[in-house]
Amino acid sequence: MNNLEFAIEMQHRTMLFAVQVVKFVAKLPRTEEGRILGRQLLRAGTSVGANYRAVCRSKSAADFISKMGTVVEEDDESLFWLELLEKSGVCNTASVELLQTEANELLRIFSSSLSTAKENRRQV
Repeated sequence: MNNLEFAIEMQHRTMLFAVQVVKFVAKLPRTEEGRILGRQLLRAGTSVGANYRAVCRSKSAADFISKMGTVVEEDDESLFWLELLEKSGVCNTASVELLQTEANELLRIFSSSLSTAKENRRQV
């Protein structure tokens, strides 16, 4: 898979992740906790895909590293909110499991890309 194919696949995956987050948040209880934590997850989870698109339009290696760092942060934050929703009892484990799995996979991919970019920049 070349870089363009990878970027297209990741844009698709991050869009699907954002859609899943939107649908998940819509099903959260209408309690204050559900609304507040849901908004936080909604912001972070949809930001992953939006920021990844910005990564794909990076103007330099430094710009790529900076923008990819934001993607990693937003993905990790999404995982935090999912874990908090589960551990606080706002939703059950089964309902967050698929989102957590995808967020973890995306985080590993993006973290690896970020590490590679940083290493490549050091070697120049």
